[in-house]
Amino acid sequence: MHAIEVNNLVKRYKKATTNAVDNVSFTVDEGEFFAFLGPNGAGKTTTISILTTTLAKTSGELKIAGFDIDKDPKEVRSRIGVIFQNPSLDLNLTAEENIRLHSIMYKQYGFKPTYKLMPKEYKNTVTELSEVLGLGEEIFKPIKTFSGGMKRKLEIIRTLMHKPKILFLDEPTSGLDPLSRKNLWEYLNTIKKKENTTIFLTTHYLDEAEGADRVCIINHGKIMINDTISTIKNKLIKDHMYVETKTQEELNAVKKELKTHNYKFEDRDNGLIINVKNSHSQELIKSIKTNLSKINIVQPSLEEAYLNLLNNNYEH
Repeated sequence: MHAIEVNNLVKRYKKATTNAVDNVSFTVDEGEFFAFLGPNGAGKTTTISILTTTLAKTSGELKIAGFDIDKDPKEVRSRIGVIFQNPSLDLNLTAEENIRLHSIMYKQYGFKPTYKLMPKEYKNTVTELSEVLGLGEEIFKPIKTFSGGMKRKLEIIRTLMHKPKILFLDEPTSGLDPLSRKNLWEYLNTIKKKENTTIFLTTHYLDEAEGADRVCIINHGKIMINDTISTIKNKLIKDHMYVETKTQEELNAVKKELKTHNYKFEDRDNGLIINVKNSHSQELIKSIKTNLSKINIVQPSLEEAYLNLLNNNYEH
């Protein structure tokens, strides 16, 4: 079953001359890690706001966990967890009180006036998540004393408490230190495997999307490409090798050898970029008899493919 189904989604804001989201369709399978990427103003946050029932759509059909977001918004909200870019904490409470209130509102636990009266399961989960994100005993302090990064950590803990089947993460690690960021992703990967949790991510840290099962890139409200990372990389950017020699004469000799073996190449800086798949790199190196002073085998990153797509306005 699809965890998320989006059919012909359109969103046009009042007085706007174009659609913020323009006839977008895609699905996300249960347990899938789905990265939804695009530049600022592309339509990412608008889409995620509609999917999480915080913004009304103009038209289209959307289902979350099999429930229509218009007909069954309560059922949808009970099955999702959301980490938005903008904080939504009660500053008059302690961090733990914020978490407890959230858990009670989701009917995960009955109301208890103090932390000590809460069930053992609740306490264990709070402790585990606090350790994952490095809050520790700070969890019992007033939020007014928290830095921006600590508030971000608290929001993440609060969202993960009721173990949602579908997690919407809108720039989740913004403001986190590198260790907390690393620990969060290790935890998210663990619950994805253990609980079959569906993860829907929007982020500007493209390295966070490298582990995604599928990547969907949107720009100007339209989907540009929606595929696996390996397929996107193969479509948009090629594996290649960079080589250098000590002298120009040797570089010219390498060019002659490459032409003899029908390898395509181009001049770059003090060397050559050679179009060759990594699986054929050793074969290429053996075929060159001229001495090479530098060899660099390059595998394209998602970020390179993403930038190439936006810069060249690729159409699938």
